Amino acid sequence: MKSSNTLSRHGHRLLQIGVALFLFTSFQGFVIPYLKAPRLGLSVHSLSALFGLILIALGLLWPRLDLGPTASQIAFWFLVYSGFAIVAAYFMGSIWGAGNSTMPIAAGTAQGSAFQELIIKIVAYSSAPTGIVSFALILWGLRIPHANDS
Repeated sequence: MKSSNTLSRHGHRLLQIGVALFLFTSFQGFVIPYLKAPRLGLSVHSLSALFGLILIALGLLWPRLDLGPTASQIAFWFLVYSGFAIVAAYFMGSIWGAGNSTMPIAAGTAQGSAFQELIIKIVAYSSAPTGIVSFALILWGLRIPHANDS
């Protein structure tokens, strides 16, 4: 498959996921008061809206990247994983009433079992390296001006 086809397909998928996140955020806002940790629920709401916006912006940018198919695949999947992992960590904390050991500002006094806190920590911390790799590849893909810009 040609690199431009891969980039275009990934860009379209990012747009779809971004809009789906807006839909999720819209419905998730209704359940915030019923969560065990509403403050974390509000963080999920804000985080998923922000991630949706980031995905829409990057989806529009994606076809302009100068990346081969493999680098595009890595950047795409690491970006998607990174965003969903951090949203999932906050979402788990909001449902369980946990997360104080990993995200004390957002979780406040919400302290779960040792197992819950460990799962939240693993999922949340796994989002950082994948996000960093993805954003580094995206930045690398922007190194050469797009051919249509001249």
